[in-house]
Amino acid sequence: MRYKCLVFDHDDTVVNSTATIHFPSFLKYLKLVRPGMSYTLEEYFRKNFDPGIMSLFQDELGFTDEELENEFTFWKSYVRTRVPKAYPGIREIQERQKREGGLVCVVSHSMEATILRDYRENGLPAPDRNFGSDYPA
Repeated sequence: MRYKCLVFDHDDTVVNSTATIHFPSFLKYLKLVRPGMSYTLEEYFRKNFDPGIMSLFQDELGFTDEELENEFTFWKSYVRTRVPKAYPGIREIQERQKREGGLVCVVSHSMEATILRDYRENGLPAPDRNFGSDYPA
């Protein structure tokens, strides 16, 4: 074993979640609060990473504090009922790491319960440590 611990991001590293869950949720909420506005998946990916999702919501779309809270509630409900698929090869990498005595950890903006559910539903080995967005920075 080369590394004692492998640290994984969750969304779009272990599971294909932005294209299949986060983006569709965004479009559905956007249709409610900004009818007529739309983004492509590529635009959403780009803006999500630079300047960031909060800048997109606040600066570009002008979401109010109430709309931000409602978006977060809408997104949590959407995510709760949808499980993204793990990318091919992830299970084998993680299983080998664990079999050789190594650790698998997750650091993510996703919530801990969502990460654990996604691992369980995709048949991935449970992470040894999981630092989701519920933890302080």
